[in-house]
Amino acid sequence: MISIESFWQPSETAVKYQVINVPSITSPKGFTASGIHCGIKRKRLDLGLLVCEVPAATAGVYTLNRLQAAPLQVTREGLAVDSHMQALICNSGIANACTGKRGLEDARMMQTETAKGLGIPAHRVGVASTGLIGDFLPMNRIRMALPSLIKGQSREGHVPFSQSILTTDTRTKEAEVRLQVEGKEVRIAGVAKGSGMINPRMATMLAFMTTDAVISPEVLQGLLGEVTDETFNRITVDGDTSTNDMVTVMASGLAAHSPLSPGHPDWKVFREGFAFVAQELAKKIARDGEGATRLVEVQVTGAGSEEKAVQAAKSVVGSSLVKTAVYGADPNWGRILCALGYSGSDLDPEKVDVSIGSIPIIIQGQPVHFDEEAARACLQEETVILQVNLHQGVYQAKAWGCDLTYDYVRINANYRS
Repeated sequence: MISIESFWQPSETAVKYQVINVPSITSPKGFTASGIHCGIKRKRLDLGLLVCEVPAATAGVYTLNRLQAAPLQVTREGLAVDSHMQALICNSGIANACTGKRGLEDARMMQTETAKGLGIPAHRVGVASTGLIGDFLPMNRIRMALPSLIKGQSREGHVPFSQSILTTDTRTKEAEVRLQVEGKEVRIAGVAKGSGMINPRMATMLAFMTTDAVISPEVLQGLLGEVTDETFNRITVDGDTSTNDMVTVMASGLAAHSPLSPGHPDWKVFREGFAFVAQELAKKIARDGEGATRLVEVQVTGAGSEEKAVQAAKSVVGSSLVKTAVYGADPNWGRILCALGYSGSDLDPEKVDVSIGSIPIIIQGQPVHFDEEAARACLQEETVILQVNLHQGVYQAKAWGCDLTYDYVRINANYRS
């Protein structure tokens, strides 16, 4: 899987934000959450609820797969009313995708029953599902579990919530920053799931972000669209684009500053903090690829444009042959050059440089003598660095991915069982 970012060189006057080591989706003012086991899965948590005490300005982006799952349709319909959400319910284990009229009715029932229990309008409840495609939800079990789910919400509920949305993930994925807007503390947090069926342009993943910033739905939607293109839309594991992918962000406005927009003096730091949270979630998805043992970072410099730098980085980190070479700790530089060759990026074979970690293996398009054991050691690091200099310009980009292992096949060959 891959996640891309353009290199950012902070200026001397850049405003800093604080990265929180123990992040929480409920850290921003106004949010609570819960997560329980309702019986979709055999033992693990499988139903989660995120609630805001006030109607929150909300933005969302969704999968580009034309077979959009029922929960996405219901969530989009609700947001079309007034772009505010006050709760989001998510189940894992069953995707409620390709389930026709009944699936849509089930998603709407999840929405209306949750709204009734919370005492809020139905259109202000978002719905998300992840898991097996084609199966129907056990609605009786979900209905029976709703009172406990609603009663159990708390500020500490971010832990069971983050666990309740997982499928083949091996770990939870959270991120949070805190920053100043008009001298008042603003918090931005997020939680995500995603491990397989990940491909650029909104992959099999769910990401939910919260903030207590004051921002209109329109400005928030524009920001989320831009940042999604820079982060979530640039990750892949296996080239499959899912039916259920969704990213939402809810802004409670309880930080009580003047509304944020691109003209606001503190917009830059807010945008950077927002992008950092999204980027961290994307990187954590990349690191947790199904069966993965290593994070792979590809650093491309010297490209003729940012687009060309991104193309080159994505091509290398997404190559199955490169990914398997990383898994086998095999410094097979030919696979890297091959991926560069079909990337669509400008490439002069007589100018390109390639390094594994700090070890040059190609200079000006020609292989050089290198310590193969040292290169193998670099490929066995927890984070593997591959560096490429195209010598075509001044633009740079990074891409993150993971290795491809036997366990990826095992996990996906036995997923239904």
